[in-house]
Amino acid sequence: MDTRNQRKDKAFKRKARVAFKVKQNLNKNILYVFRSNKFIYAQIVDGSGMTILGISSKNVEMPADAKGKIDASFKTGKVLAQKAQEKNISEVVFNRGSYKYHGRIKALAQGARDGGLKF
Repeated sequence: MDTRNQRKDKAFKRKARVAFKVKQNLNKNILYVFRSNKFIYAQIVDGSGMTILGISSKNVEMPADAKGKIDASFKTGKVLAQKAQEKNISEVVFNRGSYKYHGRIKALAQGARDGGLKF
């Protein structure tokens, strides 16, 4: 069983690994993701640090048959990709921070890919 410090170390290593990959691609736009307990937020930032567009699951209209946060994350990723296409953005670097690539983070990424963004 992991102790609290071991979990923090794993999260720190994951965040450093992701940050290293993002730094190698500073000339591309970066897709940042933040996950709270209720909502998921995503924004696309250019190489100089200026936010191009942002979206959250609060602002996304959900279909009647959608259930739960994973469906909301998928739909948020799809809407983000559509807005990015309107601004002629087709390729981004995915920065998930210290979050594991599963669940809502994975659903957002898959929605963005289905919407036409390339990672």
